[in-house]
This record gives sequence, C-alpha cells and structure tokens, in this order.
Amino acid sequence: MKKSNYSYIGISFIILLFGIYSIPKIVKHFQKPDLHKFNKVPSFEFVNQKGKTITNKDYDGKVYVVEFFFTTCPTICPIMNRKMVTIQNEFLGNPNFGIASFSITPDKDTPEVLKEYADNYKISHVNWHMLTGKPVDDVFNLSETGFKLPVGVGGEEHGGFYHSGLFALVDKNGFIRSRYDEHGNPIMYYRALEEETFPDQITELKQDIKLLLNE
Repeated sequence: MKKSNYSYIGISFIILLFGIYSIPKIVKHFQKPDLHKFNKVPSFEFVNQKGKTITNKDYDGKVYVVEFFFTTCPTICPIMNRKMVTIQNEFLGNPNFGIASFSITPDKDTPEVLKEYADNYKISHVNWHMLTGKPVDDVFNLSETGFKLPVGVGGEEHGGFYHSGLFALVDKNGFIRSRYDEHGNPIMYYRALEEETFPDQITELKQDIKLLLNE
C-alpha cells in the first residue's frame, strides 16, 4: 500500500473519531432541554397589592415564577426583584405568564405597602401578584413544605428574617419544574443571586419559561 493511502486512512480515522465525539454534543446543543417535574404546588389563598384575593387557581393554565421576600429586606430582596423585573419585561404581553411574590412579613407588608413597593419597582404585569396574608405560619409552611425553601427569623443584619435567593418555576398544571445540571441532577430552583463561583441562572430561567409556555 502506498504511503498516500496510509495518510488517507489515518485522516479518515481521525475524522471518524471526531464525529463520534462531536455529533452527540452538537445534537444535544440544539435539543430542547428536558425539564424535571417535582411536586405539585399546594393550594394557597392570599391578598395581592390591589386588595384582591388570589389563589393557586388564578395561576391555572399559566407558567409562573415564585419567590419569597419582604419589602424591608435590606440585602437580597432588592437584587432578586430587580432580576424579576427583567423576567417580567421579557414576558410583559403574555397573558399565560405570571409571578407570585409571597411576603414573609405579612404584619408589615399590607396591600398598601406592597402596592407602593410594586410602583417603585415598576411592576406592571397583570399577573404579577405580590401576596400577603395572616397568619405568618401559613406563609412559612407554604415556603418550607410546599416549595421546600427555607425561611424563618434571622439576624438583624438581614432585616430580622432569612429566606433563600432562589426562584421556583411552576408549569401550567401547577408542578414545580427545573432543568438538569451538567451531572444530570435536577437543579430544582434557579439562582437569582450571583456568587463568585456560581453565576445567576436568570437566562436559563427565561429559556425554560419559554419552553413551558410552548408545552
């Protein structure tokens, strides 16, 4: 066999190996991400910033994002809600999208206080409800049991309460959904806060909202 034939075979073999290695990655890049399905959100009933009673039924047929916050939070809540406003603006004209912001300090966060807060942050989506209601145990139970998100009394440097800087994504049928990480594990929640080693996941969250809206 001539030397040129050996060279041809060698090049062909390299191309074959490259294809075996690369094609699955290319295909995966263009595939829609598969979103994991967790538990269904429990029933809830609160009052929004306009004084209207809102229940989980108001979100039926809608894809929505959930957060737990309080208006006097001096640390992470302002960051979270600035990020949430970018999500609102991405889906501003979509009636099938919504946001549920549950206050963990209902004694202070009356509908009037929430309305002022909403105005300050330019919250305008018709389906973004800032929700309050007593007793506070109902809110804590919804966060910890319904969404598995920690919440409670905390240090004064955090405004007297602690809660996560995470957003939950809920599908049209009321199930919590999320994408998988690079190891194949469901992330469950989306980071609203950027850390030194972990960037926020707002871009991924917006992508997954669009995916669920088209389901």
